[in-house]
Amino acid sequence: MENDIYNRLRSFKDEHNAVTKGPLALLVQLTRIVRTKTFPLNPEDFLTENKGQVAGLGGGNLKKILKDYDITQILASEGGRTSRGNMGLMMKYVEFLNAWQAENAIDFDAIEAFWAEQVREYFRNQPFTLTAAPSRTIGASLDELFEQARKRQKQNPGTQYLGAVLQHLVGAKLSVILPPDDFQIHGAYVADSPTDRGGDFVINNTILHCTTAPGEPLIQKCKTNIRVGCLPVIITIFDRVKTALDLAADADLSGRIEVWDIQQFLSTNISEHSLFDGAARNAKLADIIEKYNAIISEVETDPSLRIEFEAK
Repeated sequence: MENDIYNRLRSFKDEHNAVTKGPLALLVQLTRIVRTKTFPLNPEDFLTENKGQVAGLGGGNLKKILKDYDITQILASEGGRTSRGNMGLMMKYVEFLNAWQAENAIDFDAIEAFWAEQVREYFRNQPFTLTAAPSRTIGASLDELFEQARKRQKQNPGTQYLGAVLQHLVGAKLSVILPPDDFQIHGAYVADSPTDRGGDFVINNTILHCTTAPGEPLIQKCKTNIRVGCLPVIITIFDRVKTALDLAADADLSGRIEVWDIQQFLSTNISEHSLFDGAARNAKLADIIEKYNAIISEVETDPSLRIEFEAK
C-alpha cells in the first residue's frame, strides 16, 4: 500500500516537474485543503473570485503546515499564490486525486507526508550561499556560510555538512596556491587509514587535519605524524581552536602541533594574494569557491555541498 502511494505521487511529481518551491507550496497546501471536501472535486471551487489565482494559498498557511513536519525554513513567502503555472497544476492535481479516489479511499496523511518530504529534499538540494562585499571581512562572510551548514546539519541528523565544507574549502585554497601534483584530495567521508594517509592533506612533511570537533583520536593521529618526522596542523572552526590547543597541551605536545582557525587560514592568504586590495580580494575568493565547486563535483556525490558565490 505504501509503495503504491509513493509510486503514484512520484509519477505525478516527475510528470509535472513539481520540484521547485512554487509547485511544492501549492501541492502541500492543496492536499490539506481537500481533506474536508466532497469528492469528486470541482477545480472551480479552488479559484479566487476573479479566477486569477488558486484560493486558500498563503505564506502563513504554508508555514503552519510545514511546521507540523518540523520544517522551519521559508519555502515561499506568498505560499505559491503568485507562482506561474500553479493554476494549471492545481487542475491537474484535482484530476489526479479524483481518479485516485474513484479507485480507493485516499490516505491524506500519507500524501501530505510525501509532499513534506519533497520540501525537505528541495532544501537539502539547495547550494550554500557565500556573500562577499568589499566593506565586509572575509571572516564575516565565512561565518554566515558556516552557520548555513550548521543549520542544515541540525535539520538532517547524521550528516556532517560543516566538516565537509571546511575540508573542501581548505582543499580549494591549497589547489589555488600549490601545483596540482603536490597533494591529493579525497571525499570528506573517506577515512585516512584505508587511503594510507596521515591526515586529510599531506604536503611534503606537513600533514593537515581538518575538523570541526577536535578530540583525543585526532591527537593520537598527530602523535603518529610527529613520530614519523612530520608536522601536524589542525585546521578547525574558530570556537574550537582553544579545545585543540588544550588537548595538545594535555598530551604534552604544546609547540609540536600547529592549530589554525579556518577563517584566518583563508582570509590571511586571500588578503596577501590580492595584495590587500578589496576588489581583488573578492576575485580571489571567487576563484577559491570555483575550485571548491569543482572539487565537490569530482569527489562528492551530494550536489547540495556546492556554494553559490555572490559578490556585492
